[in-house]
Amino acid sequence: MSNAALAAVGKSRSKYRNKRTSCGMHEHDSKREAIRCGELQLLEKAHVISGLRTQQKIPLEVNGKLICNYVADWIYMRDGKLIVEDAKGMKTAVYRLKKKLVAAVTGLEIVET
Repeated sequence: MSNAALAAVGKSRSKYRNKRTSCGMHEHDSKREAIRCGELQLLEKAHVISGLRTQQKIPLEVNGKLICNYVADWIYMRDGKLIVEDAKGMKTAVYRLKKKLVAAVTGLEIVET
């Protein structure tokens, strides 16, 4: 179906061709995200990781001023270390900038899957 045909019926194609998918507990923006969420849920049940949280907002402040927020796909603890993880298919310029800001402001490195 062409973009014009999709627009005519009120649907549009995703910019990066991702498809909203459920992991069984909630909806995700892509299949990659849903699969990884399922894996992380299993790791938490096996007590390999703990404190699994999804879509966590990390405020990025410089000199006391909020520059922007980064929303992590997942945050969890593994071996006593806080892990910030993001399922990435397309690394946009905004994402690359926010990744650098997260590292500079919080000292956390984003793990990409």
